[in-house]
Amino acid sequence: MPPTPAVTVRVPAKVNAQLAVGGPRPDGFHDLANVFLAVDLYDRVTAAPADAGADPAVPRVTCAGPGSDLVPLDGGNLAVRAAVLLAGHHGRPPAVRLHIDKDIPVAGGMAGGSADAAGALLACDALWGTRTPREVLLDLCARLGSDVPFSLVGGAALGRGRGERLTPLPVGGTFHWVFALADGGLSTPAVYRECDRLRAAAPVPEPEADPALLAALAAGDPYALAAALPGANDLQPAALSLRPALDETLRAGTGAGALAGLVSGSGPTVAFLTADAGTARKVAAALETSGTCRAARATTAPAPGATTIVSHA
Repeated sequence: MPPTPAVTVRVPAKVNAQLAVGGPRPDGFHDLANVFLAVDLYDRVTAAPADAGADPAVPRVTCAGPGSDLVPLDGGNLAVRAAVLLAGHHGRPPAVRLHIDKDIPVAGGMAGGSADAAGALLACDALWGTRTPREVLLDLCARLGSDVPFSLVGGAALGRGRGERLTPLPVGGTFHWVFALADGGLSTPAVYRECDRLRAAAPVPEPEADPALLAALAAGDPYALAAALPGANDLQPAALSLRPALDETLRAGTGAGALAGLVSGSGPTVAFLTADAGTARKVAAALETSGTCRAARATTAPAPGATTIVSHA
């Protein structure tokens, strides 16, 4: 018997080095200036032909790894929606079996679901031989969610609009990060609603990328980047309002030697920038024993976007 055709795509997590949030738009979204960095933590999405006798109109999805019990295994899964969207674009049934190996924290503000959607698009496109142009894949990504286009592209980018309009950013070196993982998640819509509530009486400026932060990335200078991180995430006050214990995590990480810390996106993961790999390991170890998080991961940025790593024919 020949091996079962399958394609496996590796997709990265992200950290928002800056997340400037404008006021609510009529469509309910917010304009953003979102400085994305892809980090060296990955999910793997495998697409294989649908099982014999399976409904060709309903993709099947399975999931394994940390937090996989929290991942929906129906049409609410972004990877399933990605397969259906790509199939519809090409006028074919979404006959596919998807498997997600999780390593990106679930509901942690690190775009794990968005990464899986980008991975499913790329894997299904290769499995089905549909050869979708890159610009069309990016358009489909944007229809799935604000973070999905960056999950496809990776590296570093400035996201405008809802975050889906990307401009690549130069990065002059490797940055060392530690991610403190919280118990439970935070609802992104709830965090945005709390952000709007907290800012209700104040004028909200148009979101703009911080020139000092962009210069620090381009120079590869962790100390300059650390100086630009305080206040860089406009959602952080809302996340701390909904989950006050995150402030203890922030203090634990900076007290252990991190140059700076911030809530990652809408949280509840907290990201710490360190000077080097050795310090990152020490900060992660200190956080593990601090009692302020359930786990800590040391990693680096930037990382490549969605990449096909295994193709069985």
